Amino acid sequence: MTIDQTASLLWLLPGLPLVGAVVLLISGRASDRWGHLLATALAVASFVLGLVMFVGMVSRSADERAVTETLFTWVPVGELNVDFGFQLDQLSMCFVLLITGVGSLIHVYSIGYMHDDPDRRRFFAYLNLFLAAMLVLVLADNYLGLYLGWEGVGLASYLLIGFWQYKPSAATAAKKAFVVNRVGDIGLAIGLMIMFATFGAVSFTAVFDGAGQAGESTLTALGFMLLLAACGKSAQVPLQSWLGDAMEGPTPVSALIHAATMVTAGVYLIVRSGPIFDLAPHAQVGVVVVGAVTLLFGAIIGCAKDDIKKALAASTMSQIGYMVLAAGLGPAGYAFAIMHLLTHGFFKAGLFLGAGSVMHGMNDETDMRRYGALRTLMPITFVTFGIGYLAIIGVPPFAGFYSKDHIIEVAFGAGGTKGLLLGGAALLGAGITAFYMTRVMILTFFGEKRWHDGTDAPAPHPHESPSVMTAPMILIAIGSVASGFFLAFGGALQTWLEPVVGEHHDELAIPVWAMTAIILVVVAIGVAIAWRQYATRPVLEVAPDDVSALTVAARRDLYGDAANEALLMRPGQRVTAGLVQLEDEGIDGATTGIGATISGLSVRIRGWQSGYVRSYALSMFAGAAVITALVMVVNVL
Repeated sequence: MTIDQTASLLWLLPGLPLVGAVVLLISGRASDRWGHLLATALAVASFVLGLVMFVGMVSRSADERAVTETLFTWVPVGELNVDFGFQLDQLSMCFVLLITGVGSLIHVYSIGYMHDDPDRRRFFAYLNLFLAAMLVLVLADNYLGLYLGWEGVGLASYLLIGFWQYKPSAATAAKKAFVVNRVGDIGLAIGLMIMFATFGAVSFTAVFDGAGQAGESTLTALGFMLLLAACGKSAQVPLQSWLGDAMEGPTPVSALIHAATMVTAGVYLIVRSGPIFDLAPHAQVGVVVVGAVTLLFGAIIGCAKDDIKKALAASTMSQIGYMVLAAGLGPAGYAFAIMHLLTHGFFKAGLFLGAGSVMHGMNDETDMRRYGALRTLMPITFVTFGIGYLAIIGVPPFAGFYSKDHIIEVAFGAGGTKGLLLGGAALLGAGITAFYMTRVMILTFFGEKRWHDGTDAPAPHPHESPSVMTAPMILIAIGSVASGFFLAFGGALQTWLEPVVGEHHDELAIPVWAMTAIILVVVAIGVAIAWRQYATRPVLEVAPDDVSALTVAARRDLYGDAANEALLMRPGQRVTAGLVQLEDEGIDGATTGIGATISGLSVRIRGWQSGYVRSYALSMFAGAAVITALVMVVNVL
């Protein structure tokens, strides 16, 4: 495909799923029988188109691969002129293939998973809407277009998390995700204002070209606003609290939005804004601190979760932390952040789909303490989930081994105390990841069966999921095995991204083989501890109460909600109460006082209107006398 052909067809990438969303939403119940098929077909069509564009991009030289197309003039207001256009370069192409490829497989999986849901058509409409918004986000050639897609995925996320809104927990989770993300969105909105005030434009080209002439304080402020936005969308500390609750949505939602695509939008924003962060070292330090803290934060929470989806959600938070950490290391880590993002898109989507398959066979039970011994009853799910498990803990040759190890190596390569702290955090996170993911595997697939007849629900009868669900799981599992090798072989992804993120040569303090050996030893220790604790001892069907303070804290998400309550909600309530009091006693009091004064005066003045002519004549005589006296006094003076 030529450059001109690619440019002329760019709008179809988000346009196809957007058409699907519109058709399904306006056609109503008439599309119940075929709506899921239309949505899936349009998602696949977008992927095929992206694949054709990728082949055309590979056939051109590195300098000619980027393609831009202006669709129309969007905002012609005074000095601000913004065109609505798309840009397909090496970085956005990675996201296009991930979003449409994994997204299409999740659409296929959802056909089986949502088969009995009466609102399946609406679910697929929301999936299509999400794909369209996410593609606008990564294809936009300016920050305002990115912001449009940013808000679009926020809307789609709200709709999908709260899809079963008749459940109070789902409705609350959707509102929580929406509110927390709005906090992050304020950062992006302020960032747009800083860009316009500083550069007079919001296009990537204008902002990046002008960054060298901007003051460091301005770039630092801009960098921190972009980081705030990334924290909200990618569930990073301190805006991470929404992700665990978001598991209330159907499991395909978790696989698509909260594992493979939406939560990676923050990483995309940081990497895309690399020229800004490279000139704002303080903002860059903020990025690596957020990433390092979050990767440990999520890993610790994952150790204490008995809900399989919430354990995987905590894992997502931690793995995104690795990506943010790498992105904060500048050109040394940009490519590896994207590599881990891509491999994570495969193995985490596979883990979530595997969790959905388990739930499908267990009457929607999510408590892993009520699983056990499922490996023989659900062999395909066991194998595909196991591949995702090996990939996320970083066992060679699975995908996570290549991407996560590189991030740990680059973190240590930062040198000095900084390198020891960041590398140590990343290495410790790898060990904890091995522990809690081994715990998930053992509780779910090994040991004795722990399900039985219940009083409120029929006993589950575990069985393998239908082929419409297992086929996407198998294809994603293949990606979990092969993607890391192909991206890392000969520095393929680094070379591919060089025109966008810059060139960097690794400088490691110790040989790669030694670093790999250390990481594998730490991973093996994590696996061994989990095996000793959960495979060699009986598993209680109810979580024990006599646990350590750290376990209690992890069960409560390390008090993330409590912190938000103390720092944001309670002060907000007090401010609101103060404003209400000010209105009641101040504004309303002043208004009431003025009214009472006028009322009192009117009573007194009304007394003068007696209706007697003699009183009026006397008043006129007295007034005339006063005026005459004043005139005489003036004449005398």
